[in-house]
Amino acid sequence: MPVLRFPLVSLLASALVLTGAAPGQLRAQQANPQVRVLLLETVKLTLAAPQQPLVLRAGSQRWSLAPLEPVVLQLAAGSLVLERAAGVERLPAVRELWLEPAAQSAAPPLDLQFGPQEGADFQLQQRGYRGRLQVLVGSSSLQAVNHVPLEAYLPSVVASEMPASWPQAALRAQAVAARTYALRQRKPAAAFDVSATVSSQVYKGVEAETPSTRQAVVSTRGQVLMFGPSLANAVFHSSAGGSTENSGDLWSQQLPYLVSVPDFDQHSPVHAWQLRLEPEQLQKAFGEIGGAQRIDVLATTGSGRVRQARVTGPAGTLVLTGAQLRSRLGLKSTMVRFEVLAPQLAALPTSLPTFLPALPPLMPRAAEPAITPDQVPVQLPPPSLLAIGRGFGHGVGMSQWGAHGMANRGQSYEQILHHYYRGTELRPYVSP
Repeated sequence: MPVLRFPLVSLLASALVLTGAAPGQLRAQQANPQVRVLLLETVKLTLAAPQQPLVLRAGSQRWSLAPLEPVVLQLAAGSLVLERAAGVERLPAVRELWLEPAAQSAAPPLDLQFGPQEGADFQLQQRGYRGRLQVLVGSSSLQAVNHVPLEAYLPSVVASEMPASWPQAALRAQAVAARTYALRQRKPAAAFDVSATVSSQVYKGVEAETPSTRQAVVSTRGQVLMFGPSLANAVFHSSAGGSTENSGDLWSQQLPYLVSVPDFDQHSPVHAWQLRLEPEQLQKAFGEIGGAQRIDVLATTGSGRVRQARVTGPAGTLVLTGAQLRSRLGLKSTMVRFEVLAPQLAALPTSLPTFLPALPPLMPRAAEPAITPDQVPVQLPPPSLLAIGRGFGHGVGMSQWGAHGMANRGQSYEQILHHYYRGTELRPYVSP
């Protein structure tokens, strides 16, 4: 787990004298560290300053951006090209750029304010974000990394992961889980800590924020889930289909707080689902065996999710894990079984015989008997399969629809968190 490091006590004392900050304020600032979020990886970025002037800098080079002025960064012919109203400039030796305020504001420390309720510090691809932007220049792509204070990052995550109209108890549970997850994922030696997609947790910038998600973050400020001395791995998913999963049944390690518990997602739109798998899709998913004629579940976990399945196709069989099966077929979860849908003969004309007669040979040979009608079978199309499942997501940790169900029953966010993360403690985050 990454360790958050701060200056020695003597340096802290000097900082207090120089900044005039009170000890309590300084501790609060430390508990609101920066999170580095990979927003985008591409060859072309469009940037803008939405409200205040910004500066784009690369080493000693600086370019001022007026509000609403668009700037395009693009990789071309092995170097970086900067396009703006003033002209086009090639920057062949640049490794990184920063987009940040033109001047440091005299605003109070971030621990004493939540930040503006509207607006953004910069725009990327016409979407607004708080904090600063770092652009890492690679040989074939640009990585846009948002450096943003943790508590300013979370309102968008909560709104991006969960409907903002849900009860506060559910939103607060999501805020604590997202805060804990982000802190645990910090990797000082890596280029970024988390991504802005479902591979980490979804983050859509300031446009996603709402008063209710800001309230959920402010009301739980600094609170994290701990198991012993360590941050818990506060993973979550959409809907468990009635029962969450043991972490050890999905991943390599069984964590004592990520155990199977009853879910309260019966009202979820994905609590139960069906998906028809057509021959073309099966051919694409299992091309090495020519498609799939049937899928048999060989072993399940204690919660009923597929541990191992056998796929039978025209050219052989495959034995896959539940995760591999879900990935190939695009299933909502691995809590699933399969039925074969036989080809529909009822749609064929009633006068069509079960077996079609063969065309007579052009030159019959006495040594070869003529082909009789019952020797040429009808070529039936390959079957479709029906996946019948429950839940959405990996099933480990907090079920978001389950949190919604518990909140509707009047349970608090603390009760929700302790139900899905067994044996954890809710504590204020203190930087090591």
